[in-house]
Amino acid sequence: MDIKLKIWRQKGPKNQGNFVDYNLTGVSKDMSFLEMIDYLNKKLIENGDEPVAYEHDCREGICGSCALYINGRPHGPGDLVTTCELRMTKFTDGDTIVIEPWRARSFPVIKDLIADRFAFDKIMEAGGFIPVNTGSAPEANSIPVPKEASDEAFDAAACIGCGACVAACKNSSAMLFVAAKVSHLALLPQGKSESGKRARAMIAKMDELGFGSCTNTGACEAECPKGISLAHIARLNREYLKEGFRS
Repeated sequence: MDIKLKIWRQKGPKNQGNFVDYNLTGVSKDMSFLEMIDYLNKKLIENGDEPVAYEHDCREGICGSCALYINGRPHGPGDLVTTCELRMTKFTDGDTIVIEPWRARSFPVIKDLIADRFAFDKIMEAGGFIPVNTGSAPEANSIPVPKEASDEAFDAAACIGCGACVAACKNSSAMLFVAAKVSHLALLPQGKSESGKRARAMIAKMDELGFGSCTNTGACEAECPKGISLAHIARLNREYLKEGFRS
């Protein structure tokens, strides 16, 4: 399979970037998308050119680092997949594939296709934890948790912090990410007591870091590789408002 790639190249955060065209021949349908980029980089190195910088780690869809904007969609064509899970079977011979990093002020480009998503870590530091001494692991049935609540909490905890929600949102909002982190703790007994303070602290940090407000269009849920529901944003808003009334 022969394809044409239009890849964003940028030497550093302070440099101006641009798209560079590459013609890549001999691409196998059996390749993953990242293996295709590896194949391109091998060709570039053999020709004495600088390889394309991009981020990856687990290649199993659980770390969130393979954050690429492909043909106008976070993580590319297909639903409920990260970039590393994307296969070249989604493309055909002669296709042009446009690859770029996340586009958000809060995610500055480090180099080429690597965006700095450290802002998510700062949001987590603001309140995405339970500051109590839990001691050793308690007996599993000592704190009853309704199955519906535990299932919903686990669904929220599936968020991998990749930033696709930010990339998909026209306001670059991080509301779905924050909502998932607030929701999965608010649903469990250990996190209920601080749920309101947690919501207000994390939203305040999100605003401070320059993320936009929620657009209510649902683009974040549609592009989330883990299918995180908009219902968690509703819970985040409730926790935020309840804490406002209490204080």
